[in-house]
Amino acid sequence: MTGPLGGLARIARDLAAKVRPTGRRTRIVQELVAEARATDRRARFPRDLVAEARPTGRRARIARCVVVGSGVLAVALLVVALLLPDQPDSLGPAAFVRLPAEGILVAAVLLVLPPRARRAGAVAIGVLIGLVTLLKCLDIGFYTVLYRPFDPVLDWGLLGNTADYLRETSGRTGELFAIAGAVLLAVVVPALTAGATVRLAALLARHRARAVGAVLALSTAWVTCVVLGLQTGGASVASTLDADLLGDRAKQVRASLADARLFRRQAAHDAFARTPRDRLLTGLRGKDVLFTFVESYGRSAIEDPAMAPRIDAVLKAGNDTLEATGFRARSGWLRSPVTGGGSWLAHSTFLSGLWISNQQRFRTLTSSDRTTLTGAFRRTGAWRTVGVVPGVLVAWPEGRFFGLDHIYDGHHLDYHGPDFGWSQVPDQFTLQTFQRREFGRRGRGPLMAEIILTSSHYPWAPLPRTVDWAKLGDGSVFQRIRRAGKSESDVWQSPESVRAEYRTSIEYSLNSLVGWLRRYGNQNTVLVFLGDHQPVPTVTGNSPRRDVPVTVVAHDPKVLDRISGWGWTEGLKPAANAPVWPMDSFRDRFLKAFGPQPG
Repeated sequence: MTGPLGGLARIARDLAAKVRPTGRRTRIVQELVAEARATDRRARFPRDLVAEARPTGRRARIARCVVVGSGVLAVALLVVALLLPDQPDSLGPAAFVRLPAEGILVAAVLLVLPPRARRAGAVAIGVLIGLVTLLKCLDIGFYTVLYRPFDPVLDWGLLGNTADYLRETSGRTGELFAIAGAVLLAVVVPALTAGATVRLAALLARHRARAVGAVLALSTAWVTCVVLGLQTGGASVASTLDADLLGDRAKQVRASLADARLFRRQAAHDAFARTPRDRLLTGLRGKDVLFTFVESYGRSAIEDPAMAPRIDAVLKAGNDTLEATGFRARSGWLRSPVTGGGSWLAHSTFLSGLWISNQQRFRTLTSSDRTTLTGAFRRTGAWRTVGVVPGVLVAWPEGRFFGLDHIYDGHHLDYHGPDFGWSQVPDQFTLQTFQRREFGRRGRGPLMAEIILTSSHYPWAPLPRTVDWAKLGDGSVFQRIRRAGKSESDVWQSPESVRAEYRTSIEYSLNSLVGWLRRYGNQNTVLVFLGDHQPVPTVTGNSPRRDVPVTVVAHDPKVLDRISGWGWTEGLKPAANAPVWPMDSFRDRFLKAFGPQPG
């Protein structure tokens, strides 16, 4: 390039060369530039992130739906937890159309808590709601089977019995699945209610003004419902369910804690503890005495219109059969300490003369030296005492307490047939094994036996049927009957079906017992048979009565003469107005009736 423009270019290149940084100056300039660029990026980053993350259009609607939906679910979950009834009969839509006072109180507390304490308070309240919900679930289960609420002091041992029942009816896998489900439920429910309460606390804090107005409005509505006595489904719209539950449970805990001291005082008195053995049971010397419990044989079987006609026919036919062979009977009622389950508590009450209504009392009893009916026979030295307990499949150290010389449990009855639900051995086979192993032995002395018949045990599916006694063999004959039986799922589709199968099971047990006595009984046989408790509420229709029939059958008229003053009904069926005694009174009455008589 020449001319004036070329000169200007040379001047520009020279000037640039003079001002271009080199060496240390270059590094300083580069660092300053890099720092400036980084500062610019940091300044732009939050704005860029917010701009990119800010929901627009469809994303904004989805975000709002998630926020609103989570809040609605949290409130709904807490309302359901607070209004969940503790009894199965109260479950239904009407139970959840109420105003829970506890929910209104929780919202008010969360509003007044300072911000720092609000979250911790919400977690604590939520966990408490979850624990109360689990308690109500336990109550529902206990009311369904035992017709009473769960006792948080005394009933934990029954959970182990529940696991045993599941193992025996559903196998080890079913038991493990049930335990895993229960543990998972115990963790998940408090976690969910705690999370829901935290979410509710956040909503109340964000919309404080409207929340205060809503709480005041709900409080006014709750008071109005109380004043007007408004109800839904037979219950007050203004609910205090959980508060009432906790109040009742606090009283129950105090009573349960005091029960141990009360029972020790009662057990300290034993009218027959020092009775000389030659003065015990003198009126039964030389007799074979059999105490037989028929599982779940309760008053409902005899008096419920849906079951009474067929049970009455079985008892009348049995009575006629026994009278034809020289036997006579007297029947009355006993009030059991339990209903729906807990057979061993009823057995212990009957045999010990003490009211054994919970596991704590049972443990205290079996670790004592209390005189039991069975133990009294052994104490005399005049009887061999045996126990036939087909439902026992594990070690049973309590057998020694009850004074039994020998025990035939479910593993020692020589049975090679199928189980029938919970019942491991059909009653007919149980009695036949007792006949073969003990009662029918030649040259034996007097015998006292406690026999448990289990074929009428819940869930009454499938059921055995009576077969020819001569064809019982090793029990394999029941395989065909088991395959033809109904499944538990079929039976439990309706209460009517359950009652029908329960009735059939009682018929089978009574026919087996009467058939055995007719076939093998003799002039020295004395049979005392009774129910242990009423069946589950599905069968009884939630009847509060705990009465069970009790019958004494004997060939020797002198035996029944001893109890002529009891006021019992002649025959196998107790009259509706026959005396009803507490079950714990039987021991003393029996030992007194068959002890030395005055004069």
